Amino acid sequence: MDYAKALEKLAAAGQEHAMQYYEELSKEQKALLLGQIEATDFTVLSSLKERKEENVRGDIKPLAAMQLGQIKEKEKEFRALGLNAIREGKVGAVLLAGGMGTRLGSDDPKGMYNIGLTKEVYIFQRLIENLLDVVKEAGAWVPLYVMTSDKNHENTVRFLKERDYFGYNSEYVTFFMQEMAPACDHQGKVYMEEKWKISTSPNGNGGWYSSMHKWGVSQKAMADGVEWLNVFAVDNVLQRIADPCFVGAVLSGECASGAKVVRKCAPDEKIGVICLEDGRPSIVEYYELTDELMNAKDENGDPAYYFGVILNYLFRVGDLEKIRERKLPLHIVEKKIPYLNEKGEKVKPDAPNGYKFEQLVLDMIHELDGCLPFEVVREKEFAPIKNATGIDSVESARELCKKNGIEL
Repeated sequence: MDYAKALEKLAAAGQEHAMQYYEELSKEQKALLLGQIEATDFTVLSSLKERKEENVRGDIKPLAAMQLGQIKEKEKEFRALGLNAIREGKVGAVLLAGGMGTRLGSDDPKGMYNIGLTKEVYIFQRLIENLLDVVKEAGAWVPLYVMTSDKNHENTVRFLKERDYFGYNSEYVTFFMQEMAPACDHQGKVYMEEKWKISTSPNGNGGWYSSMHKWGVSQKAMADGVEWLNVFAVDNVLQRIADPCFVGAVLSGECASGAKVVRKCAPDEKIGVICLEDGRPSIVEYYELTDELMNAKDENGDPAYYFGVILNYLFRVGDLEKIRERKLPLHIVEKKIPYLNEKGEKVKPDAPNGYKFEQLVLDMIHELDGCLPFEVVREKEFAPIKNATGIDSVESARELCKKNGIEL
């Protein structure tokens, strides 16, 4: 894209100020800015004008989960069905690894964080070792698609290559980058991160499939015969990936999707719960749960909204294609966004000063006709690392790893 076309695109979006430093830039910096303008979708900014009242939910009702006892009764059947699908190459895994370890005190990608005590044990390593358990059981490799971001792509790829993918077959590992969305002030004007760079942020965990498609990775997966994708977050070091029993249960129930869930440890635990909304599967985030929903009981006297999602989902690729074509809702989130002021000086704000735009995976669930909530034992499959210490931390994850016989 040349200067004139870039300026024309910016003018159409009311963002001409993004070129205010253009004449000061080096040849390389000019090329970077023009390339970013060409790649950026400024139409998301128009959603500010069309913004509707947030958190308006439909009719919420409980959605029964397949519980541990029910799973145990049919475990052999489910496992055989899942293993067969894996051996036929129908199941792929998508690792959402676009985040950084900032909250853990690290400047590296989150997956590079070392949780070891007596030796090096990285978050990426733990996840790959979990997937290798399935590879050994099935006698077949599971295609692994790793989503990075523009902030960590090179480091992530280099780190995994240097460590020989922790024993995973590199022929079955594919990287792709998450799409970025512009970040703006309260008036809808994009911030500049550098004189040659518009401030952007990842387009949310619901943008993973559209990002796969943009990179041509979903097309390749379909050409390779992949029919199901197990998408999971980087920060849960105990989760089972491409779990044959989970896959088999979803296939057996002829469901469009599946969600691994755990029993909440408290009614107000900070975890989204799976439910029905206007008759369709949905997820209500913990901050949206009213006291009435938190304290509701089902016909057995148990909490009605008892099962929390752990960001481990199984989706049918054919349905993901339909969702991609009609696009997911866009969520506008107020954030603290570093920016260049009028003098071109970098400012780190103390309070939220603008908006970021995200798509959420919970909306993918709501777009589908059916979802199987599949209970797992939280002590065996749920060790999230959100913080350095305390709840859902490196400390708590280490303790759970040790309880599961994992040497750190």
